This record gives sequence, C-alpha cells and structure tokens, in this order.
Amino acid sequence: MTPIKVALFATCLGDQFFADACADAVRLLRRFGAEVDFPEGQTCCGQPAWNSGHRRDAERMVRHTIDVLRDADRVVLPSGSCAGMIRSFYEELGPDGGRELAARTFELCQFLVHELGVTKIGTGLDGLTVAYHHGCHALRELGVDDEPLALLRSSGATVVEWVADRECCGFGGLFSAKMPEVSVAMADRKLDTLPDVDFVTSSDGGCLLQLAGRAARRPTAPTFAHVASLLWRGASA
Repeated sequence: MTPIKVALFATCLGDQFFADACADAVRLLRRFGAEVDFPEGQTCCGQPAWNSGHRRDAERMVRHTIDVLRDADRVVLPSGSCAGMIRSFYEELGPDGGRELAARTFELCQFLVHELGVTKIGTGLDGLTVAYHHGCHALRELGVDDEPLALLRSSGATVVEWVADRECCGFGGLFSAKMPEVSVAMADRKLDTLPDVDFVTSSDGGCLLQLAGRAARRPTAPTFAHVASLLWRGASA
C-alpha cells in the first residue's frame, strides 16, 4: 500500500521550544507508516496577527503557508492551536486554497487515530501516571477529545482524572501578555486541582509553557512533556 505523504508543520513554538517534540512527531508518523517531509519555507500560521486584529499581516502569512504546503497530501501539526487556526480561519483569510488546505490538515493525535488507524503505541509508559490538559483550540475547534487519551493508554500510561483538564490554562497567546494577572490566576487554578502524577502533557506547547512556568514556582511539580514526546517514549519500548 502506498504510504500517506505528510508534511510536518512544526509551528513557531515547536521550532523555538519543542524541537525534540517535533522530531518525535516525525518518528511516530514514520513508525506508523507515513512518509514525512518538512517543507523548509514554512513560517507562522498567522494566528498571533489574526488574534491581535492585524488582518492584512495574517492574510499575508496565510497565503505564504498555503503556497508552501500546496503539494502535501496531508499536513500534520504537533499543535491543536495552530491546526485549529488553519481548519477554522484559512477559508476566510485565504480564499485561494485555504479551504482545501484546511480539509487536509490535522493535529497529530487526531491524524494518528483517524488517518493512520493507530490503536496501539507500545509499552514504554507502563507504570507511569499522566494528566492530560485539553488545549482550548484542539478541544473546541477541532473536536480532539479522546484521541490523545486513548493513545497514551495504549502506550501503557494510566491517565489520571483531572477535574480541570478542560479548563483554559490562561495562556491564550496575546491574552497572557495583555492580561497577565488573569492569566496567572487561571493557570494557578488549574495547578491547584492537579492530581499527583508523573507527567502533565498536552498537544499544545503554549499551554505547557504556561503551566510549567507557574508550577516551577511551587515546592514540587511533575514533569511537563509534549504528548508527541511521551508517545514516542511509549513506542520506543
């Protein structure tokens, strides 16, 4: 069977803060049968400009992204936030190809489950407890809900119930810079409800940076890791 050709869209935070997770995403995709390419012309999806009201700048970045990813069969992002931007707003901002790109764009866990049919990752997370944070965009714009949980469990992890797992972490991109006091309070509320676990994970790097930054100010904290890296650890055993 001909492998699905995938272009990895690393995203800005992936490039700057989660390079290992991007590499782990590539390893996972290849492990489960995808042929992965990395278009070097990729930049930003345009979400920061769009969210701050700079429509023309956002449209320029959208047009560039559409052009860079035009030849990919599927586009996969280790970020629910940026995948949500493409799926939800590219048709409006990039009428020449935006709708078509949105239709073939996926968040990583969504793609593994629904496009590659992955049901079993491995045993590398046996004995570990994990709390999963549902990023707002992945959950509410893409409908990604049980997919990362199922993949983590299929890696041997125990996914611990977290009463605030679907609450916003307070990052919100520019929101955390414009309203830092509210942003911090939201993150602290989530951390106050966090159960005792080995790892906290999510598909969104911004959320992980937000929560890890606040947790570092506490006496003890779990390890924060991108879901791509945890799943690759699970697959490597």
